[in-house]
Amino acid sequence: MSEPTTPLWLTRILVELPSLPWPVTFQFSARRRTVSIEVREGQVRVLAPKGIAKRDLQALLQARHQWVSAKLSQQQQRIASRPRYRYQAGERLPYLGGQLTLAIANGTRAACVRDADLLRVWLSSRSRKSVTEQVYQSVAQWYRHDALRLLEAKTQQLCRATGLQCQGVNIRATRSKWGHCTSDGYIQYNWQIVLAPMAVVDYLVAHEVSHLRHHNHSRAFWQQVHAICPDYQRQRIWLREQGHRLILPPYER
Repeated sequence: MSEPTTPLWLTRILVELPSLPWPVTFQFSARRRTVSIEVREGQVRVLAPKGIAKRDLQALLQARHQWVSAKLSQQQQRIASRPRYRYQAGERLPYLGGQLTLAIANGTRAACVRDADLLRVWLSSRSRKSVTEQVYQSVAQWYRHDALRLLEAKTQQLCRATGLQCQGVNIRATRSKWGHCTSDGYIQYNWQIVLAPMAVVDYLVAHEVSHLRHHNHSRAFWQQVHAICPDYQRQRIWLREQGHRLILPPYER
C-alpha cells in the first residue's frame, strides 16, 4: 500500500523566519476560515486559510511571540523530564502504580511474559537485531497487548454495570489525547495509560464510557463520571500534571 498523500486542499510548509527564534510549520487549508497557533511537542504550527497574506501571519506571530515562547519553554521542560530506559536486565518499568523488573534470557524465539513483578524477556537466537532492540520490541508489544486486555475488560465491565453498550475497544499510541469515544459507540485508548496508577486508568475508562451516553463535556456528563468515579477530579489532575511522563520511548541507539 502506498503512503497517503497530502490532500490537494491542504499544504504544509516549514519556515524559519528571521524575526522569530523558532521555526514554524504553516498548514494552509482551503477549508479553514480562521487562523490559529498550536504549540505541541515543542513545535510551533500555524493553521491558516489558503491564500492569506504572509505579512498577516507574521504580524500574528509577532503579537503572540511571548505566549509562544512561554509555551515552548514549558513543553521543552516537560519533554526533558520524560523517563528514558535502557531496556537492560534489572531495569524497572512502571506498570499500574507499581514496577516490573526486566529479566532477560536467551531463547529460540522472542517472547515476553509477566511473572509476578518480573517481566521476563527471551531473545531470539535467530534475530539479527541488537539485544536492546529485541528487548524494547518485546516489552512494547507486551504492554500493548496487556493494555488492550485490561482496558477492554474494564470497559465491558463498566458498560454492564451502567447499562451502556460499547461496540468495540482498540488502542493506539497518541500524545494528543488519552481516549476517544466515537458517536457510533467505539472507544479508543492510548495504551500507555497502563504506565499510570490503576486509579487513573479507572478514571479514564469512566470518562470514555460516560461519553457513550453524553457525547460532550456537559454538566450531565461530569455528573455521570462522578457517579462512576467519585474521586475523578484528583485522577484528572494527576493525568494532566503527570501524563507527559507516561511514555515507553524507543531505545536510544
